[in-house]
Amino acid sequence: MVSKKIKSITPSFTINISAKVAKLKSEGKEIIDLSIGEPDFMTPNAGKITAKEAIDHNKTKYDMVPGLIPLRDSIVKKLELENHVKYSTSEIVVSSGAKNAITNALTAILDPYDEVVIPAPYWTSYPEMVKLCYGVPIIVQTDKSNDFKLTVKQLSEAITDRTKIVLINNPSNPTGAVYSKEELEPLIEFCINHNLIILADEIYERICYDHPFVSIPSISERAKEITILVNGFSKSAAMTGWRLGYTASNIEISKAISTLQGHLISHPSTIAQWAGYGALKEGSEDMKHMVSIYKNRRDTILPILNQLENVGYVNPQGAFYLFLDLSAYKKFYNNHDSFSIAFCNQLLDEHQVAVVPGIAFGNDDYIRISYATKIELVIEGLHRIQELLSFIKK
Repeated sequence: MVSKKIKSITPSFTINISAKVAKLKSEGKEIIDLSIGEPDFMTPNAGKITAKEAIDHNKTKYDMVPGLIPLRDSIVKKLELENHVKYSTSEIVVSSGAKNAITNALTAILDPYDEVVIPAPYWTSYPEMVKLCYGVPIIVQTDKSNDFKLTVKQLSEAITDRTKIVLINNPSNPTGAVYSKEELEPLIEFCINHNLIILADEIYERICYDHPFVSIPSISERAKEITILVNGFSKSAAMTGWRLGYTASNIEISKAISTLQGHLISHPSTIAQWAGYGALKEGSEDMKHMVSIYKNRRDTILPILNQLENVGYVNPQGAFYLFLDLSAYKKFYNNHDSFSIAFCNQLLDEHQVAVVPGIAFGNDDYIRISYATKIELVIEGLHRIQELLSFIKK
């Protein structure tokens, strides 16, 4: 009874893991959950106060499809001040989360069978989103020697006359890798020369540790013209449940996205938008504090990772994930279809630690760990991973 399109979609690994963790917890088991990519902070007080004031003043009616003007104005100021790129308010479309922003962009751009280049490892929903929008995901296997960042050579070998979009997630989920300006410039130039649109998912852009973040559309006016910038409030402002994201793009694309959104959801919750407005206006110190905590956690964890036997990892320069290379242990799981799933199941069942198998991100040699939780839990989780690895070798 359901569509062929839906039958082609792979269920979310992370949702399945969350369901299993919930079941085990309901049975009374204490689980260290390092699987979820959700900040362990609360919405900035400024966001909550502004949302409450909006309710008290009955700001609960329909509003403009692309979002509240005060919020879009604040996003414009934020992008100019922090990302060093100038947009007009009419080039911003606020959505119900960054997922909604991405699917809006894909739907507005793709015709059936258009191709979208997706570097692997990738966020687990990207290929499924492309398929739901009648596009074709083209997965490009990148190399761990440069932290799995896409190169011009890899891109040039992947495109065809059907290629329309190149998707770049920076900082990366799941790897935590961050592109430098020198790495982005040749990719942008290639896309300009081949009439390709860049879908730049920069949802983790505030969570950047070692070097200033470089936003793709800030590199040049030509880069800005071909880029659809996706951002939101879930990660940097710990506003996951408010479901608030946005796109910034040229006026032709922003109008198309707004037209589409007008028929699908009208606009995001007005109260969520006022919360986002408050967070942007007065929550910057809260956001900086979160990032400082994440950085301290990362710096505490890396020496522990270096002690894990035969375990490699991508140096996390942003986001709040560890992408661990366990390929040295793959030979012990030859009777399983997926090494990373088998390992993660054993880790959860026998050591009560939940992490995400790398196959969810297109690389079965790895697992992803989130350190968006108490550092004590992360350290204990890593110790239990070491216990399992030691047992495997016996």
